[in-house]
This record gives sequence, C-alpha cells and structure tokens, in this order.
Amino acid sequence: MEKYLVLSGILFSIGLYGVLSRRNGIMVLISIEIMLNAVNLNFAYFSSVHNPQGQIFALFSIVVSAAEVACCLAIFLLAFRLKEKVDLDQFNLMKG
Repeated sequence: MEKYLVLSGILFSIGLYGVLSRRNGIMVLISIEIMLNAVNLNFAYFSSVHNPQGQIFALFSIVVSAAEVACCLAIFLLAFRLKEKVDLDQFNLMKG
C-alpha cells in the first residue's frame, strides 16, 4: 500500500530536481508535468483507499496541466522565434 506513496515521492523529487537544475524551458515544463503526475498518483491512491473524490481532483489536475502545457508551449514557441533558444536565464522578453 505504501509503495504508491513512495513511488509518488520519488517522482515528485525527480521533478523538483529537474525544475531546480534545468535551464531549458521545455525540460522545466516536463519536470513540472512529472511533479503533477506524482500528485495525481497520490490522489488516485487515496481515492481508492478512502473515498472517490480524489479521482475528481485528479481529473481536474489533468485538465489544468493540459492547459498549462498548451499556454507554456505557445510562449516558448514565441520566444524561440524571437531569440532562437528557450534558455530561462535569458528569458526576459516579457519585461517590456
């Protein structure tokens, strides 16, 4: 039973390491998705043990993460057209 929680913790740690150590915007986005999948795994596990409301939260989390990916990819494509790289250290196009 606790195998799912350990797996979720490992996935979240891998995603957190990816967010903190990467400079490429696409890799940071993938790491955030790994973290969200770890949270969805927790929701699914707790909904199977306690009540099915966790499945509803997991579904909403999947929908929100899909919208996040669409918006971030659009921003990254625009940045790539202007600067020809998606390096987050030099990503100051939004400052005006």
